[in-house]
Amino acid sequence: MTSVCELLNTTYPLIQGGMAQIADHRLASAVANAGGLGLIAASIDDKETVREKIRKCKEMTQGSFGVNIMLKSPHADEIADLVIEENIKFVTTGAGNPGKYMNAWKQAGVIVIPVVASVGLAQRMEAAGADAVIGEGQEAGGHIGELTTMTLIPQLVDQLSIPVIAAGGIGDYRGVLAAFALGAKGVQVGTLFLIAEETPIHMNYKNRVLQARDIDTIVTGRISGQAVRVLKNSLAREVVLREKKGLSQEELEELTLGSLKLAVIDGDIDKGSFMAGQIAGLLHEIRPVKAIIESLFLPLEDAIKKLHIQS
Repeated sequence: MTSVCELLNTTYPLIQGGMAQIADHRLASAVANAGGLGLIAASIDDKETVREKIRKCKEMTQGSFGVNIMLKSPHADEIADLVIEENIKFVTTGAGNPGKYMNAWKQAGVIVIPVVASVGLAQRMEAAGADAVIGEGQEAGGHIGELTTMTLIPQLVDQLSIPVIAAGGIGDYRGVLAAFALGAKGVQVGTLFLIAEETPIHMNYKNRVLQARDIDTIVTGRISGQAVRVLKNSLAREVVLREKKGLSQEELEELTLGSLKLAVIDGDIDKGSFMAGQIAGLLHEIRPVKAIIESLFLPLEDAIKKLHIQS
């Protein structure tokens, strides 16, 4: 099996999460320059907006970067074409099945790595030609599935012949070590990069992550089937309360419309949607991307030596 570093042409087996409205050319290039795979999140942006970010990223790095495509976006079809037009070599996908794009991408030499939350979807992705999968547990921030990282990853590893990359709940080298112990060949990290110096979000967002405790996330949209993990605030509590009273999917979308922008750009503490994973309670320091990535991998050798495993 090809190593993740060989697959991604990176120093470290790490992918930066494709965080909607957060992961742009600035973060992606910083991660690429530090030896990981940086991602530009297409989110709901149109084709030319994403093209501009791609071209800016090319100016800022010679390292590996790609595009994350949210398949429910109304612009998904044109973004799928754009990555070929711009000679992007790495694509990750979320919120759906990218099967209809696979042939074109593979013919163009694109490395395709879907985000999956179940073994069934992962098997379909492998059959369709995916080069690896990102198994994301419900500890993660943003849109989540039902399984935890610890239960999902070994089941994926047992059923797939392509590399499995673990995501969800990884906040330091111990999380990386645990992911490797479960059989993963690499990791994807999102929440940890929210507090990177280079991440272009409002300082209120970063402070919310830094101040979070272990119990400070909540899942909205679970009843409607659109589960999203966020930090607790007035909006999140209202959504959960109204869901319990029978809030419809349409009403949920109306209630949360624009809330991510309110968090990312405006830093609105009450009305913003501050997506973050459960590992936020472990994070207490703003650092450069390079220092964050090194802290995930450089201590591993000593950590393995210090493990005390008794039969």
